[in-house]
Amino acid sequence: MENDPFESVAGFAALGLRAELLRALTSLGYEEPTPIQQEAIPPLVAGHDLVGQAATGTGKTAAFALPVLQSLTAGRRDAGPGALVLVPTRELAEQVSQAVHRYGRELGVRVLPVYGGQPIGRQLQALARGVDVVVGTPGRVLDHIERATLKLGDVRTVVLDEADEMLDMGFAEDIEAILAETPESRQTVLFSATMPPRIDGIARRHLRDPVRITMGRKGVEPGELPLVRQSAYIVARAHKTAALGRILDVEAPTSAIVFCRTREEVDQVTETLNGRGYRAEALHGGMSQDQRDRVMGRLRAGTTELLVATDVAARGLDVEQLTHVINFNVPAAPEAYVHRIGRVGRAGREGSAITLAEPREQRMLKAIERLTGQRITLEKLPTVTDLRARRLELTRTALQASLETDDLERFRVVLDSLTDEFDVENIALAAVKLLHEAAGGDVEEEEIPSPAPSAGDRREPRQGGGRRDRPSDSSVARLFFGIGRRAGLRPQDLVGAIAGESGLSARDIGAIQITDRFSLVEVPEPAADMVIAAMQRSTIRGRRPTVRRERFVR
Repeated sequence: MENDPFESVAGFAALGLRAELLRALTSLGYEEPTPIQQEAIPPLVAGHDLVGQAATGTGKTAAFALPVLQSLTAGRRDAGPGALVLVPTRELAEQVSQAVHRYGRELGVRVLPVYGGQPIGRQLQALARGVDVVVGTPGRVLDHIERATLKLGDVRTVVLDEADEMLDMGFAEDIEAILAETPESRQTVLFSATMPPRIDGIARRHLRDPVRITMGRKGVEPGELPLVRQSAYIVARAHKTAALGRILDVEAPTSAIVFCRTREEVDQVTETLNGRGYRAEALHGGMSQDQRDRVMGRLRAGTTELLVATDVAARGLDVEQLTHVINFNVPAAPEAYVHRIGRVGRAGREGSAITLAEPREQRMLKAIERLTGQRITLEKLPTVTDLRARRLELTRTALQASLETDDLERFRVVLDSLTDEFDVENIALAAVKLLHEAAGGDVEEEEIPSPAPSAGDRREPRQGGGRRDRPSDSSVARLFFGIGRRAGLRPQDLVGAIAGESGLSARDIGAIQITDRFSLVEVPEPAADMVIAAMQRSTIRGRRPTVRRERFVR
């Protein structure tokens, strides 16, 4: 008797998925649905709207992609898409598009990712031929709508993935405008790692009696370690790079992501870590998509230990074997912290989330604790003595592994030739010394001083008001954009474009001034050249404006 081809995905079969999707899941090695897939797929297949709170790594892409594919008519060749998925970044657009393509291979589904930084001609040709599912960033989707190259009249399902990230990047009005172009009878699905009031507002306005599901991390049995160990070190800014190297030496991560704020910071930290002997790679908005893909391939293959990245460049990236997430700075938004630590502690493995905080940033740690309901343990920075002890422990471990597994007999002739003149114990100690020195030897570093107590964060952004606060951590550069009010430009267009294309956090963008013909935007001075380079390759409201430093002091 032949084996049932669907036996390996029996849990998915019970959710009422069509045979073509079950065969695709079998070929991809899926076995049982994750909790969010178990909860979300049945109501979505039944046609209900849904609000899901779920972090990265819970399987939410399949949770909405499979019902979307289930609803598509086999062999449909309508010009307009049947489903639209909105995501915050180009990386996530590519990732979701690839997943939908894999799941819907037998259905012949035509999937198109649309985002800025990609030649628009290719997108126009694909849209003209007809697509079934569009996965895109709000800015580029709205651009196509305004060009009349994307018509959403046939859309049956709209998915807002990582909705909180999209709002943080300034896409709220774009999302509203896009939803207004879709039929009122559509099914609407919203996924978000956090549920601030703004997300509830969108759900109330655009979803009809939605099913609500919340997926946290797997509970921990009494006495077990948490899946994510959260800790922080208080370090003065001048000593943060040295502190990072020392923490990595002690933690010895198998695979880690270090999050930085700007491209310049990413490059500086990467260079320092490589100089310390680590295999570190940079990932930021100043790199081409091919460069990013090569970096991620080396990380997944294990030839790179550390990925040093900006938030935007790393969004949507899913690396299964990560053991550590390290915040070189405290994230400006507590929600960003939730997204970052969602990348570790998966599949029952313990992960570590480590944050380097300046003294004035301790109140930001408290805000994160309030959001997550979990304590972040303040740790004491490892001393030089701690580091020396750790390196000696690594030497002992290497020796133990050699004694247990290696063929040592061929070295006996060396030992025999030395025992006539030296004591065996001294020979062993000399061999240990040589191994220890070859692995880096004793630490010749100065102690990192403890930071002075903070008198409070006097530069904390003001609350309320219509004007965006200036970036507070460095001098400010004012950039000129050759596009203004006459092109329909809004502040959120600039914030979304800069954050989406350059890797700069939306919260690091300062005051914005829009005139009829041009606009001025304040950004941190260290990030100015990176923003200019990124924006010169991008479009805003369908145009590619001149972007440069302001030439005159006002």
